[in-house]
Formats: sequence, C-alpha cells, structure tokens
Amino acid sequence: MYHQTVTEFKKMLTNLDGLMVKAAAHADHRKFDVNNYVGMRLAPDMYPLVKQIQSVCDSAKFCASYLSGKQAPKHEDNETTWTELRARIKKATTCLDEMKPEDFKNAATMKVSPKWAQGEWLPGEEYVTEVAIPNFYFHMAMAYAILRHAGVDIGKMDYMGKVNFRK
Repeated sequence: MYHQTVTEFKKMLTNLDGLMVKAAAHADHRKFDVNNYVGMRLAPDMYPLVKQIQSVCDSAKFCASYLSGKQAPKHEDNETTWTELRARIKKATTCLDEMKPEDFKNAATMKVSPKWAQGEWLPGEEYVTEVAIPNFYFHMAMAYAILRHAGVDIGKMDYMGKVNFRK
C-alpha cells in the first residue's frame, strides 16, 4: 500500500507544485499578483484554491499517517499567500518522505478512524480505496481546474506528470 499511497501522492504533490510554478509565470507574464489565484473558486459553494491545496496536502499526510500508525504533523491552515501554499506542499511532501515501505506492513488491516468519522472506522485497505484516494484526487483536480479556469496554460500531462512506461 506504500506505493499506492505515498509514492503516488508524492508524485502528484510535485505535479501540483509544477502547476503553481506555471501559474506564477502566467501571472507574471500578464502583470498581476499571483496571490489573486489564492481565493479563486469554481462555484460560490466550493472551496477556494487555498482550501483545495490544504485539502490535497492533508489527504496525503493523514492517509500516510493513519496507515503507518504514525502521528500526522499539525498544520494550522493559515496560508494566505502563494509562497505559503507552496511551502505547505513542501511540508506534506516532507511528511511523506519520512515514511518507509516497512511502516505499512499492517496498513491493509489497520483500523482507520478519522476524527470526522465520529468513532466509526474502516480497515486500511477500504479507507484507501473509499476515502483517501478519491478525496486526494478530488481536491487535486479542483486545484487544477481553478488554475485552468483562470487561464493558466496547463494541460492533462501537467496534471498527470511523467508516466513510467517501460519498453
């Protein structure tokens, strides 16, 4: 389960940072403050970009922490600038870097009970497929969509990143 979660989440967080680099270049080219993106959203009742990025990062760190039995680092959700959001991605990636495959030896059967589940739980394998992966990619896709909607020249391969095809 390490590869299915930690490895893929790290790759996608790196891709997210790459989207942010392209967005900053777009803002610079168009001569506006990149921080204008931070509060953008696709619909009035959806999270803004800042919360989408915080949620992507939290999804990754909490999943890895739950499955490894380690304590997740606390992040205050107080980012307001582009630089702070990029640092948040780095913090989440650093958390994942500290995880090792052997930390996940009991991951499939680990009882996962997030605070919001109010005492209910899922075995790790079900948590990964029913909650962690869909939630991570939902917020990742929304962050991508907000930037794309704002006119940033990004495409599917920027989102997906390098695919390790073999010959």
